[in-house]
Amino acid sequence: MDRPLEGLTVIEMAGLGPAPFACYLLAGLGAQVTRIEASGRDAVFLPLDPLTDPDRMMRDVRRLDLKSEDGRGEAMALIATADVLVEGYRPGVMERLGLGPEDTCPKNPQLIYARMTGYGQNGSMAGRAGHDLNYIALSGVLSMIGGKDGGPIPPLNLIGDYGGGTMVMIMGILAALFARQSTGEGTVVDASMVEGSAMLATPIFSFMASGLWQGGKRGSNLLDGGCPFYDTYETADGGHMAVAPLEPRFFAVLIDVLGLDKGWAERQYDRTAWTELREVLTGLFRQKSRDEWTALFAGCDACVTPVLTPGEAPHHPHNEERAGFQDIAGHVMPRLAPRFSPRPKDR
Repeated sequence: MDRPLEGLTVIEMAGLGPAPFACYLLAGLGAQVTRIEASGRDAVFLPLDPLTDPDRMMRDVRRLDLKSEDGRGEAMALIATADVLVEGYRPGVMERLGLGPEDTCPKNPQLIYARMTGYGQNGSMAGRAGHDLNYIALSGVLSMIGGKDGGPIPPLNLIGDYGGGTMVMIMGILAALFARQSTGEGTVVDASMVEGSAMLATPIFSFMASGLWQGGKRGSNLLDGGCPFYDTYETADGGHMAVAPLEPRFFAVLIDVLGLDKGWAERQYDRTAWTELREVLTGLFRQKSRDEWTALFAGCDACVTPVLTPGEAPHHPHNEERAGFQDIAGHVMPRLAPRFSPRPKDR
């Protein structure tokens, strides 16, 4: 069952980032996605190879002049027979085109109208421009990422755009499709990257509520680089190892492999010992290359792994065994996830 969404029809209003990435994932799961791109100078896409650009892969592309009555009519005809509409414009843009929910949903009462914005469809900042960094800044997430002695560090655009944006939008779409089975009615999905990224941080907010996280002290907590047994360490060849034995039983394995004094097991969560432990680990990991450390920790539960580059990751033995990457038009690309077991009739 590698195409569980086969038969689902999706109309995508062309854009960049989280909304088209959601359509890429929906298409990869079997949905029929038609991407409407504005013709002329309003066309929105980066000059990337469409065979490897997730903003355009696996779609039927229609170029329409949405400023003309004919173009809007063609778009409306497509939307009127679709299961899902996905758009990522600022609030009000679709309404000005005559393609907002009040225009389309009466013609297609079962339509799932999915809207992706940074700040949401309403509120004092709804119409403001922004990017991932702005959204995770406003959600409180960015303040927790970075070293203790420096400022917040941009964590690529994975948290706001693709975690709090794409994945939250897909969750909303699938939930709305499930509800439609019993109600027979569609709905509007309002996905905000500020709210989505804040939701992803719910466990951290819970830690703060329980006094287990110092919200105002970046780089001082268990998962933010403040803890010596949840961090990365440079190796002799300039590589890095990720060290994450949070649980005592895994930490005990780390101690054993490194030949450290067993007394460290009792001091693992003693914060007064963390500075010394970090110095010890820093010195040890600089004594061998990344590959040597990888071989030393292979097959044991110390929660220690090499930090691979994007070029190296596809060739790691485990990733090769799982076929986690694939060749597309001569380029290595990640394979879609998750995986599904075959249905009985497909076995």
